[in-house]
Amino acid sequence: MSSRERAPLSPESREENPLLPEHFRRVDESDDSSFYVQPRLVNHIDDAAIAALGDFYRETFPEGGHLLDLMSSWVSHFPSDVTYSGVTGLGLNQVELESNPVLTRRTIHNLNENPTLPYETDEFDGAVVSVSVQYLTRPVEVFAEVGRVLKPGAPLAITFSNRMFPTKAVRIWQLFGDEQRANLVALYFELSGAFEKARAFDLSPNPGRSDPVYAVVAPALDPAAEADTTGIT
Repeated sequence: MSSRERAPLSPESREENPLLPEHFRRVDESDDSSFYVQPRLVNHIDDAAIAALGDFYRETFPEGGHLLDLMSSWVSHFPSDVTYSGVTGLGLNQVELESNPVLTRRTIHNLNENPTLPYETDEFDGAVVSVSVQYLTRPVEVFAEVGRVLKPGAPLAITFSNRMFPTKAVRIWQLFGDEQRANLVALYFELSGAFEKARAFDLSPNPGRSDPVYAVVAPALDPAAEADTTGIT
């Protein structure tokens, strides 16, 4: 794999669930739907980082599969040279979703208000959250739902940079550095109980000269499997 995999993610000593409500407080606690009412047809990472995401998604997701783009906008970052059977986008702004030419289905849905996904069990061959996980106030519930709608073994890829809307990013995300953020995302996977062990990748294309970009990925568990394979590695 051309992407640079990070050192194994080591679980730290912790209680069963160390995450507290105050970790997910934000400077701006107003309705997210109001914050995103104005379309933002801009890129939130630079061109080199966008290209790195496309390369990683090309390696991660099967051609011809049906993908779920959560917290989607006018750009999905999937490679243009790969054909998928469908891409379902879930986001908060209708104009942004309608401006995204990759999407074959569009859903307006606020995950912080309702983490339950309006999709069938085992519906998708893969899912992404691109540079937006820092805004989830109920991430473990959302990850559990993604595990439900993914086919067994299908990957969920969480990618992030150091860019954010600081008034809407949750407190714990802003307190952490990049490596701690990767471990935090891996903890979301683990606590959801819906995924196998997570792997972290440093995808930064030009360290120090372009936006950094990272990925944490795990395949959905098969509910029929008896072995306990959850955790982080």
